[in-house]
Amino acid sequence: MEVKVISTNVFASLQYRKTGSGPAIVLLHGFPVSSLLWSRVWDKIGENNTVIAPDLPGSGGSAGVPNLSMELMADAVKAILDTEGITQAIVAGHSMGGYVAMAFADKYQEMVLGIAMVHSIASDDTEEKKETRRKSIALIEKGGKEPFVKQMIPNLFSPNSSQLHPEWVQEQIREGLKVPAESLTAFYNAMINRENHTETLSNAAFPMLWVAGKDDGVTPLDKVIQHSMLASVNFVRVYDNCGHMSMIEQSERLIGDIIEFSKYCSNANA
Repeated sequence: MEVKVISTNVFASLQYRKTGSGPAIVLLHGFPVSSLLWSRVWDKIGENNTVIAPDLPGSGGSAGVPNLSMELMADAVKAILDTEGITQAIVAGHSMGGYVAMAFADKYQEMVLGIAMVHSIASDDTEEKKETRRKSIALIEKGGKEPFVKQMIPNLFSPNSSQLHPEWVQEQIREGLKVPAESLTAFYNAMINRENHTETLSNAAFPMLWVAGKDDGVTPLDKVIQHSMLASVNFVRVYDNCGHMSMIEQSERLIGDIIEFSKYCSNANA
């Protein structure tokens, strides 16, 4: 896995990891961690594909930017792909990364071979969800980053995973605590202000992969199923004993499903 850093007029530093060869797959991490979220799966996916795993602005080795938005994060992805000379890619986004993937599809549809929504949906926040995020922002801004991360992370895993593999939970807590408080609030504000991209799905000229966990308490299964009916070509995979973190909880299955989806997208575009 090669670690690279670029800079542009907009982004002082963008760090990303690259491995493999073949059709390009971009792995976009969710909140509140970095591209290391995908570390269990990127090598095997890279046996069939060129894998690009960015640290979204404000996480990992990437500097934050003012007025962060899903569109700005999509621009960061494009800057990395342009640097690598990649003109088309499958974009796989986990949770918040899925919101970025939909913004990317809206802005740069000609570059999209397919979108994989991993525990993510295309709509914007409900008012109730926005208010919950605002309360979390207030807590973090008062110095409560550590209790926020320690309370949030365990809820991302299924009860089965938490019981059998408490080390998974602790690992993600450590990673979440590495992200600066100002980046956590910037990500949450970007989520609060994000657009509804269900119309992007309805107009999609590319296939979609939807990955959901039966025990996901963050992204409801019924909402994923509802959104999976909007695009013209959809693959839907529902995992047992899985919460919001299939790249950790069901990594082998996720690897297989992403590789299968990549082959379909490549053949459909041939």
